[in-house]
Amino acid sequence: MQDELLYQMQNAFPMTQRPFKEIADALSTTEEEVLSTVQKLKDEKIIRQTSAIFDTKRLGYKSSLVAFKVTEDNIDEAAQTINAHPGVSHNYLRNHDYNIWFTMAVAPDSKLGLEKTIEILKEQTGADDAIILPTLKMFKISVKMDTTGKRAKKEKVKKAAHKEIELTPQHIAVIKELQKDITVTSEPYKEATEKLGMDYDAFFTIANELKESGVMRRFATILNHRKAGFGANAMSVWSVPEEKGEEIGRQMAEFSAVSHCYLRPSYPNWPYNLFAMVHAKTQEECDTLIEEMAKESGLSEYGKLYSTVEFKKQRLVYFDDAFKEWEESV
Repeated sequence: MQDELLYQMQNAFPMTQRPFKEIADALSTTEEEVLSTVQKLKDEKIIRQTSAIFDTKRLGYKSSLVAFKVTEDNIDEAAQTINAHPGVSHNYLRNHDYNIWFTMAVAPDSKLGLEKTIEILKEQTGADDAIILPTLKMFKISVKMDTTGKRAKKEKVKKAAHKEIELTPQHIAVIKELQKDITVTSEPYKEATEKLGMDYDAFFTIANELKESGVMRRFATILNHRKAGFGANAMSVWSVPEEKGEEIGRQMAEFSAVSHCYLRPSYPNWPYNLFAMVHAKTQEECDTLIEEMAKESGLSEYGKLYSTVEFKKQRLVYFDDAFKEWEESV
C-alpha cells in the first residue's frame, strides 16, 4: 500500500475537503490508515512536502538555471551566499569544472533583474566564471519517482491546453496558502479556508481556476529522492544540432526516468543545449539509461553531471517580502 500511496500522491493530491479519504477509497483502505502512513513517511523524511507546484513564469517571475565555477576551498562559503537569496530553490554541487549549479528566480517587481542579481552573486562568491542557462523550450517537468516498480520505461508527455487568466488579489491570497506544506489531518485545507474567510467551494473554485490556467502545474507530493530509494540523479547534457532540438527533446522527455527536459542556450565554453534530468536507484542505472538515450537519439557529444552535495532544495515562496529585503541589503 505504501508504494502505491506514494506514487499516487506524487501524481496528484486531491483538492477536496477530505483528500486522504479520497486516496483511501482509491486504495481500498481507511482514511486513518492513510493518515498514519503519511505521517510516518513525513517523520522519516521520505515525504518532503505536499503543496501546489506553480509555473514561475506564469506568475511573472524571471528564472534561469545558473552554473558557477568556484575554487574547491571556497565551495561551502559560496553555496551559503547563493542559498541566502530567496529566489534560489535548488542548489547542488556537481562533478564538473562548473561545480555549483542552482536555479535562480527574481520577483516581477525586481529592481535589479535576473542578470544583475546573478552578477552580484558572482562577485559575492568570488566565482571564476558563470553560465546563465534560461529555458528556451520546455518538453517536460514532472518529478514522479516510480515507487511501485510498475511504471513503463516510456510515457507519452501530454501538453495541456490552458485558459488565460488575470490574477486578482484573491488569486494571490489563495496562492500564498496553496504553496504551504499541508498538515497531515483529515481536513488539511481547513486552516487556509478559515484564514482567508472562504468556504470550501469558493477556495477550491479558485484553486481549480489556477490549475486550469496552468498557473498551478499540479498539487502533489515531492519526495526526498535519496530517502525514497532513488540514490542517483544525473543532469545529462547534450549537444544537439539546432534543427533537431525539438524532435530529440520530445523523444528524451518520453523516458519515465527523465523528470525535467529543456532546450537551453549554448556558449563557446558550454556546447550543450539540451538538458535531461535522469533519476534512478543507482548510478549504474542512470548510466545505462543515458547510454540508451544516446543510442536512440544518435547523439555522441554529451555529458553526465552527478550531484554530490545538495546545498538547498525547497519550493520557491512566491509573493514573499524576502525578495525585496535581499535587494535592499545589497
